[in-house]
Amino acid sequence: MFDSSNCADCEKVDCLTRCQWIEFKDIEEARAEKTKMINGEESRVLSECVTCFACDEYCPNNSHPFDLITELQEKYDSLKIPAEIRDNTIKRFGPHDQLRLKEIDPDKPVLNKCGFGKINAEKMRGQLFENLQYVSGLDFFCNLMFHHYARDSVIKERAPIILTNIKNQGIKEMICYHDECYGFYTSFCPRNNIELPPGFKPIHIYEYLYKYLKTHESDIKKLNMKIAYQRSCSNRFIPETDEWVDKICSLIGVERVTRKYDRENAMCCAGIFATLGKKSLTRKAQNDNINNMLENGAEACVYNCPFCIESMGAKVARKGLKNYILSDLCRLALGESLE
Repeated sequence: MFDSSNCADCEKVDCLTRCQWIEFKDIEEARAEKTKMINGEESRVLSECVTCFACDEYCPNNSHPFDLITELQEKYDSLKIPAEIRDNTIKRFGPHDQLRLKEIDPDKPVLNKCGFGKINAEKMRGQLFENLQYVSGLDFFCNLMFHHYARDSVIKERAPIILTNIKNQGIKEMICYHDECYGFYTSFCPRNNIELPPGFKPIHIYEYLYKYLKTHESDIKKLNMKIAYQRSCSNRFIPETDEWVDKICSLIGVERVTRKYDRENAMCCAGIFATLGKKSLTRKAQNDNINNMLENGAEACVYNCPFCIESMGAKVARKGLKNYILSDLCRLALGESLE
């Protein structure tokens, strides 16, 4: 939920002036557009926004400006996504009317494969995953993707259903495969006063991977590889988890190259741009991003988000770089084959 208490006195307007996609002639123009939005008015920011969520991380006051932006985008239908595409997507990713319970041990962590259980089944194989109990499917899907469709209301409507499913399934510790799931439980729900089930604890997949690797450190064979890391847009809500990437890379002998489009200055994968009617931006954004990887000596591009791979992977490969989910590299370091 947007907190305006510190916004009126914010001099730098970092949430807007640091945006990689919207240009302002000066800070006064940025401040004027921000004031419009605080007052609930329409602003050009709403239609020019590419929904990369970066403004939330840029804000020095933790005011969550993207919450305001997405709320107003829905109010004014600013993104102009064709209704058929929007409505079909909302329907397609809806939870079922009734949850089919699985037998799980509530005293052990549960991997949430979310909506990627079938799509990315090959990414969840090997010793890292084989002994984990899991749940999957739309009944445990966080729905944060609807930030990209200016439908914050869908997320809030479905949040109680997902949380009730977790409670009824008896899950106490959930390993979140994707940044969005973890961000849903640790950022979206708390800041929107949505209460989690009693005793429930979300665990980021990277925390799980790191701790697993530490307990099997004697089995690790250093990869001696240079990689570029592609942060997912939803990682902007949980930037503190980025340190796990560095810890894992250090443990498995991978250098995360220093480059322009990483960490706070990370560039969106541009996968949503076509849906937003900004297809012309896709080629430039991806070329700039991938060329920046090459210029700094990366041998591979590493992701958390399967959608980022779907968006960028083919172009990354054509440029001569390999594509990996970070857990792929962990499996390689443990001596496993990915084939």
